[in-house]
Amino acid sequence: MSTLTDLNTTDAPSHVEAQANGSTKSSDSTKPILAIEDIHKLLPHRYPFSLVDRIIEYVPGERAVGIKNVTFNEPHFQGHFPGRPIMPGVLIVEAMAQVGGVVLTQMSDVQGGLFLFAGIDKVRFRRPVTPGDQLILTVELLCVKRRRFGKMQGRAEVDGQLVAEGELMFSLVD
Repeated sequence: MSTLTDLNTTDAPSHVEAQANGSTKSSDSTKPILAIEDIHKLLPHRYPFSLVDRIIEYVPGERAVGIKNVTFNEPHFQGHFPGRPIMPGVLIVEAMAQVGGVVLTQMSDVQGGLFLFAGIDKVRFRRPVTPGDQLILTVELLCVKRRRFGKMQGRAEVDGQLVAEGELMFSLVD
């Protein structure tokens, strides 16, 4: 399993090194703390199910903020809905979970395995997400039990407006 420290090599951007050394925010929102290539080293998701384009903020063991650029050429828009494309709510929740996965995979006491959904509670959708939107996904770790179960609070926003929020539970499987 890769860690942010493992990614801190000569080929890693300098902002990743700063993040691994304690900085918690990117100095420029266009500079990712983790680019898509780095995220792919941490998470198993690939096209068309890789739903996080970059991580722009990261506090080890606590929280992460990611970006998902919503584009019309994503496959789900062909049928959801013709003439009125709306990002499915389950994919918004999945995008939040993938940001949460970055936090979970970086915990020092978690060695290997795969985190899967164990539950989703109190999820509410406030407004539609459409092509051209940029989702800002914030996920905070609430608790970890027996190093195998995690609970997080997720929040998705577009242009500062809340579009979805809820609690996400995860279980580590071997």
